[in-house]
Amino acid sequence: MHPAPSVIVFTVLSGLGFGFLAYLGAGLVVPPAGWAAFLVWGLGYGFAVVGLLASVFHLGNPKNAIRAFSQWRTSWLSREGIFSVLTLLILAPVALFEIFGGFPLATLGWPGALLALVTVFCTSMIYAQLKTVPRWNQWLTPVMFMTFALTGGAILSGFNVLSILLCVVLTAVLVAIFNVGDKRLADSGSTMETATGLGKIGKVRLYEGPHTGTNYLMDEMIYVVGRRHAQKLRVIAVAFAAILPALVMLIAPEGSLFGIALALIFHLTGAAAARWLFFAEAEHVVGLYYGAR
Repeated sequence: MHPAPSVIVFTVLSGLGFGFLAYLGAGLVVPPAGWAAFLVWGLGYGFAVVGLLASVFHLGNPKNAIRAFSQWRTSWLSREGIFSVLTLLILAPVALFEIFGGFPLATLGWPGALLALVTVFCTSMIYAQLKTVPRWNQWLTPVMFMTFALTGGAILSGFNVLSILLCVVLTAVLVAIFNVGDKRLADSGSTMETATGLGKIGKVRLYEGPHTGTNYLMDEMIYVVGRRHAQKLRVIAVAFAAILPALVMLIAPEGSLFGIALALIFHLTGAAAARWLFFAEAEHVVGLYYGAR
């Protein structure tokens, strides 16, 4: 599928923001009161809100974004929107108490932390539920989103040991999702024969395209990335999202701002590469009808 920049920014930054807010809400990160607490909470809210705003620009008509909240019974996108707002509202008094009172409000903190992770899960299910994209339609998709959120949150929290452990887990998850994902389309049983409904006659091959020009489906749902190019990006994704941040957190002193900033820059670079591949390598089954798979 076509990897739109807005949806990459949305999934990467919102995941990082809500992951960090989960650590803050759970009381695992207790900054000093005043400006320090304001800056720490501001980072969490900033990443989360900027990510959510980026998702609005991915809509065909951003003015209709409010309508997405009404479809919570059937839409994971709607559920994500509702849980994200609930998370930000519930954690707001927790942040204010830490900023002005100097102590965490644990009663609302833990539910807020849980809702932050539920929000990330809902984001992952927007893609994992799609049977038309076999690469996404698997249990590793939500695992990857959750692991990215927890890893990024741990790095931003300055937890060296936890960050290293989660980076190891993230490496394994990325390698697994790349390898398993490559087989998903073939394992799904979807072929040109099933796409055209002509399988009973025999083997089907494309003689001519369905039409002479391009259309929305071809522009958005059929995106082919070269295998050599994809392999390089996979190495970059794993190296920058997990390996390099782990090395930085291993060397840097506990709580070092420089170490946290450097590890976070590496992690976000790798996360962006991994998320670009997540969309670029997604084979929508409609491509079979056009002979593009």
